[in-house]
Amino acid sequence: MSYTVAFAGKGGTGKTTVAGLLIKYLLHKNKTPILAVDADCNANLNEVLGLDIAETLGGAREDMKKGKVPEGMTKDIFMSMKMEDAIVEAEGFDLIVMGQPEGAGCYCAANSLLVGFMEKLSKNYPFVVMDNEAGMEHVSRLTTKNVDVLFLISDSSRRGLQAAMRINALARSLNIVVGKSYIVINRIKEPPSGETLKIISDGGVDLAGTIPDDQTVYEYDFNGRPTIQMPNESASVQAAFSIFDQVIR
Repeated sequence: MSYTVAFAGKGGTGKTTVAGLLIKYLLHKNKTPILAVDADCNANLNEVLGLDIAETLGGAREDMKKGKVPEGMTKDIFMSMKMEDAIVEAEGFDLIVMGQPEGAGCYCAANSLLVGFMEKLSKNYPFVVMDNEAGMEHVSRLTTKNVDVLFLISDSSRRGLQAAMRINALARSLNIVVGKSYIVINRIKEPPSGETLKIISDGGVDLAGTIPDDQTVYEYDFNGRPTIQMPNESASVQAAFSIFDQVIR
């Protein structure tokens, strides 16, 4: 059974970068193969990983809904073919981008096929890393109902921390099995204050650790370089690896 780690948080907190650092960590520890799932409608995990994407699962749903299934081909075979095309292969890991439907209407049939595909696909990987948008409803609807670790990524702002607490409460109210939730404070410039620790404690979530504000991240991002390629000596990489050492089995 796959060990699934999901990331969520308020926009702009750097959760996609941290998700990429987990993939870097798993590769470093030879915990492969890994299935990376970009479930954020603003998909950019591929940029963190240095990969190009040509097909998304949202595009496959759209094609099926618009009746673009070739004559003589069943819908499930068509969806399976399209979803296989959406897998981007890399050394030690594969990436699949969920994408989003373009139009209104019912996607129930396509979504049901998508759920089955993801369940079958994930069985081929000992580790699944999912980068999610702020809400978690789509996790229950489209991808997985079992999350071993949920990393809530926040900055040190009150809004970021409160958003993380709400996401955790939402995830646990849905039809999702969450093994353990942790908060990670990213881009931190000084140790967490007493008020910060109180917000986390009141939310019933464990603080896994902090990742410092790191100029290397900004330099790689500005120059269009995949942050997964940052040197292991970088402050943010070392901090993230220390967190993952404690949490990831």
